[in-house]
Amino acid sequence: MEQSIIQTEYSELMQKSYIDYAMSVIISRALPDVRDGLKPVQRRTLYDMYELGIRYDKPYRKSARIVGDTMGKYHPHGDSSIYDALVVMAQDFKKGLPLIDGHGNFGSIEGDGAAAMRYTEARLQRVTQEAYLADLDKDVVDFMPNFDETEKEPVVLPVKVPNLLINGAEGIAVGMATSIPPHNFGEVIDGVIAYMKNPDITTAEMMQYIPGPDFPTGGIVANKDDLAAIYESGMGKIKIRGKVEVEKQKGGKERLVITEIPYTMIGANIGKFLNDVYNLVETKATSDIVDITNQSSKEGIRIVLDLKKGADIDALENLLYKKTKLEDTFGVNMLAVADGRPETMGIVPIIRHHVKFQYEIATRKYNTLLQKELDRKEIQEGLIRACNVIDLIIEILRGSRNIKDAKACLTEGNTDNITFKNPASKVMAQQLNFTERQAQAILEMRLYKLIGLEIEALMKEHDETLANINKYQDILEHRSSMAKVIIKELQAFKKAYGKERKTVIDNLKEAVVVAKQIKEQDVVFLMDRFGYAKTVDVSVYERNKETADAENRCIFKCKNTDKICIFTDKGQLHLLKVLDLPYGKFRDKGTPIDNVCNYDSKEENFVYITSLAHVSCSKVLFGTKQSMLKVVDGAEFVVAKKTTAATKLMDEDEVLTVQVLDGDETLVMASAKDMFLRIDCGQIPQKKKMAVGVRGMKLGAGDELKHIYVLHEGETKEVEVKDKMIALQRLHVGNRDTKGVKK
Repeated sequence: MEQSIIQTEYSELMQKSYIDYAMSVIISRALPDVRDGLKPVQRRTLYDMYELGIRYDKPYRKSARIVGDTMGKYHPHGDSSIYDALVVMAQDFKKGLPLIDGHGNFGSIEGDGAAAMRYTEARLQRVTQEAYLADLDKDVVDFMPNFDETEKEPVVLPVKVPNLLINGAEGIAVGMATSIPPHNFGEVIDGVIAYMKNPDITTAEMMQYIPGPDFPTGGIVANKDDLAAIYESGMGKIKIRGKVEVEKQKGGKERLVITEIPYTMIGANIGKFLNDVYNLVETKATSDIVDITNQSSKEGIRIVLDLKKGADIDALENLLYKKTKLEDTFGVNMLAVADGRPETMGIVPIIRHHVKFQYEIATRKYNTLLQKELDRKEIQEGLIRACNVIDLIIEILRGSRNIKDAKACLTEGNTDNITFKNPASKVMAQQLNFTERQAQAILEMRLYKLIGLEIEALMKEHDETLANINKYQDILEHRSSMAKVIIKELQAFKKAYGKERKTVIDNLKEAVVVAKQIKEQDVVFLMDRFGYAKTVDVSVYERNKETADAENRCIFKCKNTDKICIFTDKGQLHLLKVLDLPYGKFRDKGTPIDNVCNYDSKEENFVYITSLAHVSCSKVLFGTKQSMLKVVDGAEFVVAKKTTAATKLMDEDEVLTVQVLDGDETLVMASAKDMFLRIDCGQIPQKKKMAVGVRGMKLGAGDELKHIYVLHEGETKEVEVKDKMIALQRLHVGNRDTKGVKK
């Protein structure tokens, strides 16, 4: 075997090899693509999960299974890099929009590592399926061979939101690095829509929609005025601070509580911050700190600094900002792969690339859909024509020896090998000119399709197909129509997945704490039969009203700034803030009502739950088993205590009903011995909340009330007594403190 020796300059060979290696690292490993905002390892992991069918509504699968499959098919660079990428995409304290739903120990904000991949499980988030992986079956992106050319993988995912800005990016390549901060989902969507409406938008105008980063850890951006230059050039430094609150203690002492940390403090830097504070005390840089404790939990960050009496709060805050990681710098370098090469871009060019990509995938999507509709139209027109000459087609099929002869007749009018009983049919058959697709559809058509209703359905389906063709052609031919479709989809994503901003943006020359503003809004309180309570948006409730009414026993509208009143059979009133209840998706489980207030379901039973705003401006009726009645002014229940006595009870008595009155109600008392008395609620006197009340019904020996019914004007209600139905509204209205009637 002959050998050929190539003589070359060693320095040139090294230079070429190093450049090839560097570009491989830059393009294929370290930097995200500007179109989908993902690095190759992230893209391959998400695509592999999509291929494995690990959807948001399917069971979790072992992380080891996902990692192994991804490594074997698409990413042959070791399992640790794949698992690390999977873990980060599941951590809500690192990603503004987590793409993976992790189950198990996926690490903590304090730097605890995730459990081994054999212990954890994962699946896709719903937003990932809807906004990152949808339409892959519609030829919207190119596919390329994997490393051993046994599989195909997408060159880029058809991500419909600007993920590069939403989740940010970090990566170290050869000779360059990227560092892009995360932004608020809803604000970025607004920015994209603004660009689509005005492609000449400036950076300053764009910042009206995207004012700055929105870190998952919250905190404060302290150099607002520098952001315009950073977003214009794509490079710069953002000064970020933790959020500090001052809490008053007994004896005039105060404490500093850190409730939000800088994004750069995630992980080991929390421990370093604690050590830095210890060093400040040991080196006597400050004598104001008495103790420091880290009370952080899954609910959030809480680092408490106990201070001595008379401590200088402002000076101490400035010291912490200057000497610890409580104030840090986030270096911005918005570097990503654009058109196959790394490029540092400002915020408008990033959105420009994203919008260009959206038009590309929308064009490919609707071309695919249009072609499918055209194919469907061809078949439908063939079937409609066939229904008009069905007798002829049946005669052709009966006279054919095989499918080939029948198809030749249908497509070419060739009747040589077909026997006809009627000569006229042969002449008609020679005029047939169905297409191949149409002929095949006719041959495969079942006889029940000849039913009148089926033919009508075919015509209706054909009309729908024509409408879809016109719609898709309009979208493809007019850029404005395509823009409307894209904008509508973006607005739907914002509505479904948008969240309030966590990071405050301001110009801070000194330690200024910006109090978190609570935006007042209407919510719906839901509590199921197991005592799990939550609040949801009014629109969410309206969309799921039938299911919500069936699954929950307590439902009412209130403000998120309001309080909930829980009246119990022991005569107690428990108050809890609406904000203490979980607010979110309709299918979220909620939290046990016992966990957020002093109500104990093992010791007492709730009688009535409503909002304090509803109670405070109304008259409240109380009725007990021993037939004690009273009306209380609801303003008496506006108290600061979490638990207070709502009414006074006699021995062995308990509250049977609590109702807010409108003014025109009647009351029906039903005893255990089937005595009924209906009275007008106007007969019940108004008392103070600590009064016992007056007797509503004279009870016989050993008798007690079992039910108290409040009937509003015009309301009808029937109850069963000894196998017969009693219409309560037909009972005679009597006087209070009488025996009633036997039923």
